[in-house]
Amino acid sequence: MHGNEIIALYVFVLAGFVGYQVITRVPPLLHTPLMSATNAISGISLVGSLVAAGADYGVVSRWLGAIAVCASTINVVGGFMITDRMLKMFKRELPTDKPVKSGAAK
Repeated sequence: MHGNEIIALYVFVLAGFVGYQVITRVPPLLHTPLMSATNAISGISLVGSLVAAGADYGVVSRWLGAIAVCASTINVVGGFMITDRMLKMFKRELPTDKPVKSGAAK
């Protein structure tokens, strides 16, 4: 391994560790706003993976780009589904116009 590859590996491992520590310490109240921000970041990574898959850097780059496109797409779609489900929990139900039956018989 050359010096640049070791530095890149070090940055990757460090970013994974810091990301794990940040995500595990998020209180439940902040999950919905963070999911929206995470979906935006995943969208950016989807664009980057499309560029990597479409560029002519070699066969390995195309395969890794295609895998990244697939993973990013799953992440974006799943994030939006979870965010939508969480937001539905906070919607109020509208009252219906059904008549209320009395319990007394006449």
